[in-house]
Amino acid sequence: VFDGVVSPPGFAICILLDESHLTAHCYSDEGLLALDCFTCGDANPEMILSEIETNLTVESQNMSRVYKKVYNRFARAADV
Repeated sequence: VFDGVVSPPGFAICILLDESHLTAHCYSDEGLLALDCFTCGDANPEMILSEIETNLTVESQNMSRVYKKVYNRFARAADV
């Protein structure tokens, strides 16, 4: 949890599962929540993020997606 003194108010969290991860960064003052999901194997990160978005918008009906970017797995810097 960020206290707003040294860093902006909000939080950061990282969930590691095998060779996959989900990160969330919340910037309370800005009203922003940034999510990043990387999965290996057959898991679909878009499905995971869609489920999170669905649940968040049920809890906070004034929430909406502002930006979404999908990168191909193992893209080279020149491809991004």
